[in-house]
Amino acid sequence: MDINLFKLCSGLKVLGYFMILLVAAIIAVSYYAVVVITCGPQLLRGGVHSFFGFSIIILFHILLVMLIWSYVMVVFWDPGSVPENWRSVSVSSSSSSGVNLEAGTSSQSLDNVGPDARGPSRSVGFCDRCQNGKPPRCHHCSVCQRCVLKMDHHCVWVVNCVGARNYKSFLLFLLYTFLETTMDTLVLLPSFIKFFGKAKNHSSSPANLAIVFLAFVINLAFALSLLCFIVMHSSLVSSNTTSIEVYEKKRTVRWKYDLGRKKNFEQVFGTNKALWFFPLFSKEDLDSIPALHGLDFPTC
Repeated sequence: MDINLFKLCSGLKVLGYFMILLVAAIIAVSYYAVVVITCGPQLLRGGVHSFFGFSIIILFHILLVMLIWSYVMVVFWDPGSVPENWRSVSVSSSSSSGVNLEAGTSSQSLDNVGPDARGPSRSVGFCDRCQNGKPPRCHHCSVCQRCVLKMDHHCVWVVNCVGARNYKSFLLFLLYTFLETTMDTLVLLPSFIKFFGKAKNHSSSPANLAIVFLAFVINLAFALSLLCFIVMHSSLVSSNTTSIEVYEKKRTVRWKYDLGRKKNFEQVFGTNKALWFFPLFSKEDLDSIPALHGLDFPTC
């Protein structure tokens, strides 16, 4: 009996929906532990205690809103799909910045393209499963069962691929989740230290003690793991590389998409500084930065 591994991969989507529920559960536990159990009672004490309790609650909610906003954008925003009957056309033209633009778009059907034209197109890429052209930096996702523009990876936590059009939202989701979990860990640390004494003396509700203990362990684990992811993706952004391209980059003397750290950063976050920390792009950036659409990429 033959086993289709690609169909097994597509089954990971079911796991992804469970992960969304898990994210919601972690947020709920953390919210109850930090806001209700730890900071809420501080508001009633007055003075400095109330000020710090109120400040932590405000900061918690700001980070939570940004976290959820970024998460929703990653989950529901299309990472980038290849247009039907896409094929590459020669658009390499020098600009004043000394970079070239690789690939391009065309509405001409692949069925009408002759062998001579198809050859160069296949050097850019051709997906036998999608039966369509493959733009530069595009890869076929076995879970989503389609090609994704500038694919970085398929993330089970968001039931979606991370690609050209939602990579910024994914990075902001990592950042705000790291900040949130780090803050939660620091806020819950005193309660965690007192946990065993309170449990022994029965001075607090067993349910509250269990929730605080669980929330601290979960937030600490996520904060440490997310720190590693942030460091890794910061390195990838600075060199204009995706997770998939890391091994390909090692085989080259100079990575052709590396335009310098500032330009590389703008290829992901745009040039509008006011929107760098929001999962949005300005119309000017969408019009002037082709890489944000995932089909054309400047090369050095």
